[in-house]
Amino acid sequence: MLPAPVSVTSVPEAVTAGSTDPAGPGEQGARQAPGGPPSWSGLTSLQVLRQLDSGPRGLVEAEAGERLARFGENTVPPWRTVSWPRRLGGSLRDPFTSVLLCLGLVSAAVSAWGTAGVILSLVVVSCVLRAGGERRADRSVAELRKLVATTATVLRRTAEDGAPRSRELPVTELVPGDVIRLAPGDLVPADVRLLRASGLTVHQAPLTGESAPVAKHPVDVPEPGGGPFDQPQLCFQGSSVASGSGTAVVVRTGAHTRFAATRTGPGRRAASAFDQSVHGISWVLIRFMLLTPPLVLMANAALRGRGFETLPFAVAVAVGLTPEMLPVIVTTTLARGASLLARDHRVIVKRLPALHDLGAVDVLCLDKTGTLTQDRPVLHRALDAWGRPDPEVLHWAGVNAWWTLQLADLPAPDALDEAILDAVGEDAPSAYEGVAALPFDPVRRLSTAVVRRPGSLGVHTMVVKGAVEAVIERCALTEDERARLLALAAREAHGGLRLLAVATAERPARSRAFTTADERGLTLLGLVALRDALAPTAADALEVFADRGVAVKILTGDHPGTAARACRDLGLDPGAVLCADTIEGVTDEELADLARRTTVFARCAPEHKARIISALRAGGHTTGFLGDGVNDLPALRAADVGICPRDAVDVARESADVVLAEKDLTAIAHAITSGRHSSVNIATYLRITLSSNLGNVIAMLATGLMLPFLPMLPSQILVQNLCFDAAQLAFAFDRLHPSALRRPTVLQPRRILRFITGFGLLGAAADLATFGVLAFALHDAAGPVGAGEAGEAAFHAGWFTENLLTQALVMLLLRTGRRPAPGAPVSPVRRAAAGLAVIGILLPLSPLGPLLGMTALPPLYYPLLGAVLTLYTVALRIKRSRYERAGTGR
Repeated sequence: MLPAPVSVTSVPEAVTAGSTDPAGPGEQGARQAPGGPPSWSGLTSLQVLRQLDSGPRGLVEAEAGERLARFGENTVPPWRTVSWPRRLGGSLRDPFTSVLLCLGLVSAAVSAWGTAGVILSLVVVSCVLRAGGERRADRSVAELRKLVATTATVLRRTAEDGAPRSRELPVTELVPGDVIRLAPGDLVPADVRLLRASGLTVHQAPLTGESAPVAKHPVDVPEPGGGPFDQPQLCFQGSSVASGSGTAVVVRTGAHTRFAATRTGPGRRAASAFDQSVHGISWVLIRFMLLTPPLVLMANAALRGRGFETLPFAVAVAVGLTPEMLPVIVTTTLARGASLLARDHRVIVKRLPALHDLGAVDVLCLDKTGTLTQDRPVLHRALDAWGRPDPEVLHWAGVNAWWTLQLADLPAPDALDEAILDAVGEDAPSAYEGVAALPFDPVRRLSTAVVRRPGSLGVHTMVVKGAVEAVIERCALTEDERARLLALAAREAHGGLRLLAVATAERPARSRAFTTADERGLTLLGLVALRDALAPTAADALEVFADRGVAVKILTGDHPGTAARACRDLGLDPGAVLCADTIEGVTDEELADLARRTTVFARCAPEHKARIISALRAGGHTTGFLGDGVNDLPALRAADVGICPRDAVDVARESADVVLAEKDLTAIAHAITSGRHSSVNIATYLRITLSSNLGNVIAMLATGLMLPFLPMLPSQILVQNLCFDAAQLAFAFDRLHPSALRRPTVLQPRRILRFITGFGLLGAAADLATFGVLAFALHDAAGPVGAGEAGEAAFHAGWFTENLLTQALVMLLLRTGRRPAPGAPVSPVRRAAAGLAVIGILLPLSPLGPLLGMTALPPLYYPLLGAVLTLYTVALRIKRSRYERAGTGR
């Protein structure tokens, strides 16, 4: 026990001087040399406590509040809220936004001020919308993270002479000088110096890369030399407790911890499949965009003798290829999905891109206990020594459980005893008089209760219950009988049951104590068989997974028979169960094939789980893993999506991407469905926007080479693009038919590029057909196409109207899940498409039409356009049907 620090009425000189050092109080001159241990590592425990103006009883609440205000929250800086200017600057890093900004600057450089103004307005609107969406998403996630905020057990006092009390506080409120307690599974919340410890081992892998836990213990006088991680009395933020317990004093917090010094943030994850797909599509389009202006300039110069006056048109065409609302759509869609999940199903998505990864999950890996089964056994049956049902065996097992609990002064029965007592009740065992008890211990693997039967004087009955081998060893049996009973037990255990043997013996009443030496010459009564209680919602959830195309893999440390029985009871075919020790000698390629064909892996250690998940990912699967313990950390980090329940250990909860309010498989089913909903809407936006834009650009380039004037003015192209972008925001809120969510959603760049090329060429054909319609209608009304400014304005108006109408058709006919769900209100996409069509028809006729270089069209144009749109609709339906039948899907 450390002596209490000297009482002071004000902060001592060391603390006052140290307060100017951002490292924390009491660290005067303790700035850390690169790679070397901090100076306080060489101090005794008493000196550390005195410099921190603290003691083993912890800080006073008032002093802790002052220190929190002085030194700030215990938070790594990159995890703090991002300011608006930084958010806007970050939005410019999006490749499409960057290209738009460059095109706007090029337009300004050649004095195309109208084009430059519209493009830069698009950049500003996109950045503001994205920054606003990210801010709302971060605010929502921050509120959700409070539900799972990591806490620490802290000793605090209300007054200087008050008694210390343990409190659970968020780790952000820790300050230097706080005394905390550590337990298995806890994250070390700050840099600390151990005061007491019992069997404490710590994982330091995030800091040192060591896979094995390191033993830690207090050292009053540290030995010189060695690095900081070699000091047994020091634990650092970012590590986690593997086993044991301890009490420590906080010496550094926040940005001044070793963790913050070695990492600039929480660590960047590898790019998800979603990010890789979107980036792949983005850079293909950006190459087209960068090639478009010079190609347009060269073609117009060669064929029409036009010079740089066509540059604004070329820039506007390049802008027309840009899905500039993609960052906004992605952020809005994922944030909305995460918010609805938290509100309706109490599922917290900590990393927004993980919601898309959930939608792509096609293999879900989980443990058996707590997911398929509850964390408790239930009685299955009781058998006599010949394997026949016998309630007397259960009766004596209940006597043993009851009187062991009463006489051994145990705080509560273990899970097996509790299941037995639930089955027999308390009345029957309490009819006996308890004499003595020898509680269970892991060496003997059995427990003994000694009771006196009613009316039986001078005789005590010893009731022994425990592991089958241990009890049979103490029974008076021949070798043949032992072999027969062990074979009976093996058959029952192979069926996935947990077995306890029950035996009795009569002993003369005596006053001296019973010992383990008396556990001999027993008479075997029989076996008690228990099984795991099934989770009430597991069977329904497994059916949903099967319907959604998600394969379930069981990775458990349990007996193979136990795992297989739970699967069979729930209707999940376990197939051939594979024990983890058999995979140690196989290659990664062989393991990938085994993992694909195997449903249940038993006797799994943490490294086995992580390797199996990595093999599944190498085989092309998107994996989710549900875990809640320290031993699940490698698997949580190996999976595409790490999932844990809210009551998981701190380090598992912090590592997970998704947190469940309860360990319930139906919540994961809801999360996967929500992820698919968000992913389908994002994929639909990409397909429709890119195919429509590509068709328009091809048509404008072809028509521009045939006409003596530009088919559309730059301002008209940009206004049309802005209207289409605004309508596309509806995809973030689209409601889908359940049939659209029955398979994993994966964005595959090749398939999307094939889609947009095919439908883009079809759209270009419709645009070129409109060119013929315009030529006929305008020639009949006003002579040859383009005859004078009036002819050009009419052509521009006709093309503008047709483009917006075809885009509205594409939104309706190419969206995924076109059939509304039963009872669903009108889709927001339908409303947006209707609004786009109205704008396309009325804008040229409005007072804004002349300002944009458009005029009213002859009446003949509209029925001819209706015929073109009808044919286009038929062609879209036919091509869509063929596309779906070909199985190229999403």
